[in-house]
Amino acid sequence: MNPTPAGTAPAAGAGAPARQQPASLLRRILLQGKYEALAMLRNGEQLILAVVLPLLALVGLTVTPFLDGLGPSRIDVAVPGILALCAMSTAFTGQGIATGFDRRYGVLRFLSTTPLGRGGLIAGKVLSVLAVLCLQVAVVAAVGLSLGWQPTAAGWVPGLFLLALGAAAFTALGLLVAGTVRPEATLAITNLLWILLGALGGIVIPAERLPAAAQQIVGLLPSGALGEALRDAFLHGALNGAASLILVLWTVTAGAAAIRWFKWN
Repeated sequence: MNPTPAGTAPAAGAGAPARQQPASLLRRILLQGKYEALAMLRNGEQLILAVVLPLLALVGLTVTPFLDGLGPSRIDVAVPGILALCAMSTAFTGQGIATGFDRRYGVLRFLSTTPLGRGGLIAGKVLSVLAVLCLQVAVVAAVGLSLGWQPTAAGWVPGLFLLALGAAAFTALGLLVAGTVRPEATLAITNLLWILLGALGGIVIPAERLPAAAQQIVGLLPSGALGEALRDAFLHGALNGAASLILVLWTVTAGAAAIRWFKWN
């Protein structure tokens, strides 16, 4: 070893640990999305709501006559509605409840002050919804195919697009509820609406099976629009423009309302 000559300063940075670069915003969002998705999947109640109940509804619809006469087979009509139900379960009920209690315990207020920021936090929540929805689609499709589901090949592209659009609409609605009322009220509202919209909102049972007076109203709901659009996609390979527009309007309106009235603490 050659000692440093007297009076000579060591080279800049010599012996000091390398300075780590901060993570990019994209990486922060990805990590937040991963964390929230895993938290949803590890929660037993959320898992029942997101996977178990939709699968039970799928089996129930294939052994009952509610969907007779609406398509080539019961399973062909049932699967699109169950996929729509999955989107509502995760984006509206699941995300709404999780956000409501995060808000109560100060998690939202804390995370909004970190480098992730409010925008990154919301983006992470949206990413987690899409990640869980992909898992739901894989599970429901696998079960559906085993039961004889025969979707139109041309329907996958519009179908997946509509699922993402429906998830955006229901996420905006879930955040609106979670950010404006108490967590206990969020729990009650989201669960009640999940039952009402699932049974009577045109998402699982098509509007044709509902009373005539309710059919027009149901078609304007995000549940009815998503259910009808997905059935058109997977049964006929078509993109339902009217239903898509309704979903866009719900997304924009609920999103703007959430931005305006969301309370972070």
